Amino acid sequence: TQKRLTVSPTQTFYVFEEGGVELALTFTSPLLIQDLDVMARPVTYVTAEVRATDGRPHAASLYYDVSGEVAVNAAEQKIVWGRARVPGLTVLSLGSQEQPVLEKRGDDLRIDWGYFYLAAPEGDVASSALAAADLCRSSFSREGRLPEADDLDMPRSVAEGYPVAAVALDFGAVADRPAARHLLLAYDDRFSVEYFHRKLRPFWRRNGAEASDLLLAAAKEYESLLARCRAFDAELMADMTKAGGEKYALTAALAYRQSIAAHKLAADFDETPLFFPKENFSNGCISTVDVIYPAAPQYLLLNPKLVRGLLIPVLE
Repeated sequence: TQKRLTVSPTQTFYVFEEGGVELALTFTSPLLIQDLDVMARPVTYVTAEVRATDGRPHAASLYYDVSGEVAVNAAEQKIVWGRARVPGLTVLSLGSQEQPVLEKRGDDLRIDWGYFYLAAPEGDVASSALAAADLCRSSFSREGRLPEADDLDMPRSVAEGYPVAAVALDFGAVADRPAARHLLLAYDDRFSVEYFHRKLRPFWRRNGAEASDLLLAAAKEYESLLARCRAFDAELMADMTKAGGEKYALTAALAYRQSIAAHKLAADFDETPLFFPKENFSNGCISTVDVIYPAAPQYLLLNPKLVRGLLIPVLE
């Protein structure tokens, strides 16, 4: 039973309760707009806190999976998957076989290049698997753990069994004091936009960083970034409430992440940040002034460097 839902500029917070156990889920995208190095990281944290509500201890574990659909435009496309060695982390990856970097354009398209990563601190992972969705989910439901062997039948289309990257997190016996675990969801697109016949790197990659660097930095700064996000959200919500009231603040909280998510921060050849808005259903056009105009107030207020990044492509 869902008990609560709160949306703030950088976090969405849910509370569920069933069978004497409360589950709190926090989805955090650290879009700290005044820190472009952090804002540009394609990493979202999922934090799970479990506690008993009936005064009795409960054994608790959490299953989480991500389908190969995340890395393709259509389920008929073939994907590959694997594991990566990153110190302190269990890392699973999914990506298309073909890797058609920046080959498509137009409407109703999803990214089908780059790689998705599901990561968690090694000590928190009871088991992990790369296998068909039904197999992983049924195994966890019946036995509380995942299949012992990964599925090696690849490449294959997503539609053939819907392969997933799955982890099971063990909380042990929980009482009234919450036990917490967290996951990292990341997507490395390698190249973000073709600009005057040049493929631009995402901003976080401009100095040669790789996916392992991204995951290590995000894991190391987990605690500090959550604290910074809470402080940022509280300050912005207070300002918005003062400016326009509670409903205005709630609308602003929804709009904040939506606006940033509709843009991509890339680096020009001289590392200049370029900020590209993209339309979903206008021939997939980017950097159109009719989108920049209503987006601009958020960036004028919070980081004018991004307004410059919006306007340079238009002027060029």
